[in-house]
Formats: sequence, structure tokens, C-alpha cells
Amino acid sequence: MSDTSTLKRDLSLTQAIALNMIDMVGIGPFIVLPIVLQIMGGPQHIAAWIAGAVLALIDGLIWAELGAAMPRAGGSYVFLREAYGKHWGKLMSFLFIWQTMIQAPLVIASGSIGFAQYLSYLVPLTDITRRMVSGSLVIILTILLYRKISTVGKISVMLWIGVLGTMAWFIFGGLSHFDSALAFSYPKGAWDFTWAFWVVLGQATVQTMYSYLGYYNVCHLGAEIREPQKNIPRAIFISIIGIAVLYLAMQFAVIGVIPWQEAQHSQFIVSTLIEKVYGTTAATIATILVLWIAFSSLFAVMLGYSRIPYAAAVDGNFFSVMGKVHLTKNFPHIALLWLGAAAFVFSLLFKLADVIKAILAMRILVQFIGGAVGVMILRKTLGADKIPFKMWLYPLPAIMAIFLWGSILLSTGSAFALSGVGVMIAGTIVFLIRSKINNVWPFNPEGH
Repeated sequence: MSDTSTLKRDLSLTQAIALNMIDMVGIGPFIVLPIVLQIMGGPQHIAAWIAGAVLALIDGLIWAELGAAMPRAGGSYVFLREAYGKHWGKLMSFLFIWQTMIQAPLVIASGSIGFAQYLSYLVPLTDITRRMVSGSLVIILTILLYRKISTVGKISVMLWIGVLGTMAWFIFGGLSHFDSALAFSYPKGAWDFTWAFWVVLGQATVQTMYSYLGYYNVCHLGAEIREPQKNIPRAIFISIIGIAVLYLAMQFAVIGVIPWQEAQHSQFIVSTLIEKVYGTTAATIATILVLWIAFSSLFAVMLGYSRIPYAAAVDGNFFSVMGKVHLTKNFPHIALLWLGAAAFVFSLLFKLADVIKAILAMRILVQFIGGAVGVMILRKTLGADKIPFKMWLYPLPAIMAIFLWGSILLSTGSAFALSGVGVMIAGTIVFLIRSKINNVWPFNPEGH
């Protein structure tokens, strides 16, 4: 496709890993850690973080295979279009763009809202000033990303180093003062594997998955990755394993210092941890570093999502203006500006609790379950010999991913699950109306 001819393959493996990891480690783990403790009711909450890592690895196999086979801008948009064929591929890729138009700005808004929420540890903020901070953050990120991809790659490595250093400090501080009596103070029946346990685990894993999402960001940048057949799978697996280790270590660092009964009610869990270990001055520094992590993550998120409407526009399946590339900086600047504007509006309108479940519910049907089915279709149409990276134990990971993502969708709750289905139904109706107006499939079988 033409999307690979205008974008430059200037991102190295290190830069790809950096972009993936800073996408994954945003404000999420610091905000949802207390929530997961509340849901699970004790330090057995670690099971939800392990479950999230397992699901991410299983799903990562699907993304690695698709990303290596089709290293183009847009990620899922391209995968769904190609895997489902000439006709159904148009519907599936349109539905992905449809839900992305809603959930991508919501993802960015959720991060900016979380940033403002954590900033309130340092500076008292009213509801209005909190919204002003989150909106201003989106504007700053848009300005910072308005440049060449080679420069963006260098910035990402700098941000990544800051993220890893910050996480290492938090983990060291907690583990060096680790109290096993606190860390393993399980309430009675904590590990009774009843039906109720699995229901609660599913609800908690909804939260942890919000913190793991982003391991596929490198696929959205497929047209800008060097040696993508090798580097896309490597970046995905290194990112997931690296982040899983950091998250699990952080859980023990927290519950080994702060009683879980107290930790589950903390709005600033890392700041509380560092304050207990090193004092208030260090807690202030820690809070600033958490904000650095949140900023870094949003930087990577906006970069990846800006390539999706661009890819659809180049393909003729979205507004053509989104396909414009900056004449001197070689990046899709209109798509970036649109994404920044939508995220700015959402960051002013919504609260964090309103968006986390909605984000997952909208993604699961088309992006995750659709991708898992698509990779099996692609194996049959292309043939395994034409796929650079082949997932291990095929087709077991794809089947498991479908089952696990379906379980996560149900765990978001009936209202959010139905809203996700509703968004897809609305998108299908819009697709049919658009197809009727343009006299193409399914109304004109010979139409393109």
C-alpha cells in the first residue's frame, strides 16, 4: 500500500521497545493498584496482575504474527482489512476506525485526567482547574509530537530511560523495606477457588488489562520500523515481559510496606509508599516522577493512534484530509491534530471512572476478538510459509484469546458490554448507509 512509501523506516528496535513500554506504563498502574486491591479484598490481588500478563502474552502472539506479516501504518486497520478479504474486510476495518474515533481520544483523555488527578497531591486542584490541567497537557503533547519520526524516536528513548529509572526507584524503596507479614496477610478464604473467586478475578483483571494495554503500539507504527519482520515481534514480547516484571515487583513493593487495608484506599499509592520509606520530600519527588511516566505514556499513545486514521484515509476508507503528510517532516500531521483536538474536548468533559471500562468494552469485539479470528483466516488465505513470524502452538493462542477476551468483556458489566455492542451496531448501520450512497458492497456486489 502507498502508506509505506511516504513514511520513513527510522525507528530502531530500541526505540520501538521504548515506545511500547512507555505506552504501557502510564498513569494506569498507579491508579488501578488500589482499585484491584479493593476488588480482590487482599494481597491475593497479585493474581489479577498475573492474569493480565498472561492474557497480554497470548494476545501478543497474535499481534506479533499480524505485525510481522503486514508492517504498515495503522496496525489493526490494515490487519482486519486484509484478513477478512475484499468485502468483509471493508466492514471490519471500517468498524475499527469507527470505534477508534471514539475510544482513542478517550484513552488519551483518561491519561490526561489521571495526570491531573495525581498532580493534586502536589497542588490542590478544583474540578475546573483539574480539567484545565488535563486539557493543557493534551495541547503540549500535540506540539511535542509535531515533528519528524526520527526525532520522536530519540525523545521516546529519553522518556523510556526516565520511566525505567523511576520504576526501579519505587521498587527498590519498597522491597528494601519489605515486611513479609504485611505482604502475605491474606484474609480467610482468599484462595478459595470458588465461582465467586473467578468472577471477582475477572473484574479485577479488567483493571489490570487497562495497565497492560499498549504492547501492540509498535504495530500502528509498522511502516516506520526498521526490519519489521524481526523487530515488531521482538518489541512486543520484550515489552510485555519487561512490564510484567515491573508491575509484579511493584505490587510486592507496595503491600510489603503499606498494609493492604490502607493501600486499597490510597489515591496516591506510590507517593504514600515513598513517604513511608523516605519522607515527604522524597514523596514529592516521587509524585513528579509519576507525572513524568504519565506524560511519557501519553506521548507514545498519541503517536501510535495518529497513524490509524492516516492509514484509513490513504486506503480511501476515511476522510482524505487525514492522509496528508507534512511536506518537510514526513508525518501525518492532520491526523495528529484531529486526535489532539478530540482528546482535548474529552479531557474536559469526562471523569476517569467513566472511561476505563468503556475503553475496554469498545476495543474487545473488533480489535481483539476480531484480530484473533482474523489471524486464523489469514493463515488459510496466505499460507503459513508466507508469514515471517508464526505464533507458537497455533491455533491454541488465538482460541484462548477469543475465550479470555470474551470473559473480560462480560466482566466489564452488562451496561459497558452492551455499550460496546451498541457502538459496533451503530458503526455497521453507518457503514451500510455509506455503502448504499456510494453503491458499493453489499448493495452492489461488483462495487469496490
